[in-house]
Amino acid sequence: MTESHSSSYAAAGVDIEAGYKGVKLMKKHVERTFTPGVLSDIGGFGGLFAPDIAGMKKPVLVSGTDGVGTKQRLAQLMGKHDTVGIDCVAMCVNDIVCCGAKPIFFLDYIAIGKNIPEKVAELVSGVAEGCVQAGCALIGGETAEHPGTMAPDDYDLAGFSVGIVDEEKILDQKRMQAGDAVIALPSSGIHSNGYSLVRKVFDVEHADLGAVIPELGAPLGDVLLTPTRIYVKPVLAALEAADVRGISHITGGGFYENIPRCIPDGFGAVIEKAAVRTPVVFRVLQEAGNIPERDMFNTFNMGVGMTMIVRPDTAEAALAALRAQGVDAYVIGEVRTSEEKVALC
Repeated sequence: MTESHSSSYAAAGVDIEAGYKGVKLMKKHVERTFTPGVLSDIGGFGGLFAPDIAGMKKPVLVSGTDGVGTKQRLAQLMGKHDTVGIDCVAMCVNDIVCCGAKPIFFLDYIAIGKNIPEKVAELVSGVAEGCVQAGCALIGGETAEHPGTMAPDDYDLAGFSVGIVDEEKILDQKRMQAGDAVIALPSSGIHSNGYSLVRKVFDVEHADLGAVIPELGAPLGDVLLTPTRIYVKPVLAALEAADVRGISHITGGGFYENIPRCIPDGFGAVIEKAAVRTPVVFRVLQEAGNIPERDMFNTFNMGVGMTMIVRPDTAEAALAALRAQGVDAYVIGEVRTSEEKVALC
């Protein structure tokens, strides 16, 4: 017998043959992401990638890792698994680009109660789509079947990415000055943060996720499952066009936790609340859960998936570059001398 098979392992709940089938089914999705630096195919013990460092004086690698979080419970309840992979990639590459780096490759990890090859391939199709949007290659991953520790329908999707940037182009917050403009890059919705609260407010375990919510004009489940926007290509374009001094990915912790991460001591961002274009889903969520406004801005992105701080005389150039990439960015505030890192007025 030449093919791998273990009846004893199968009796314990692990189907290694399903794993092999899953690899075959996902291969077409993975190959969509291949860029010139890819040196290996899936199935080996490590993913090989040769980065293009031409023109760089001192290449620096930048890494980021994250998972989908409890948003994936929505996917499990709806039986729709082809979008949470986009969220997984977004959570990593959107962080990397905040340093000024270009993501070059990604690897995923799927822990699953029962390995159903078609489901795994569906999950990986979303990861691949996220990588295509980010312009990075999916060069490897791992699927681990966890019988007895996870329910058969459960899974957890996580991953990590590596990017590269010339040291002299790493964003340096020390260059920030009072008067710098704060630009908002709109989100696609709730993205992939705060879903423990979202799930509680909407009681998703018992709700009819297919029911159309009049205020939203779409089924609740579809709105909540909308993938996280990936900002890599627009941000890289803006970095070429303008003097960018800081970028924040607005994830868990909202405005109050994330915007300060790119602002040096002695300065703060003053945000005009009236300027923030907040999608209806956040108002529906706030009203349904009776959530204080402060908590909303301290938990969710409120329609701003990323902020970019730029020298004011280059703000229009940044906006033009972002809009040319399909991101309808706009100014929401400015940097001022302050000990308060974020002030919403």
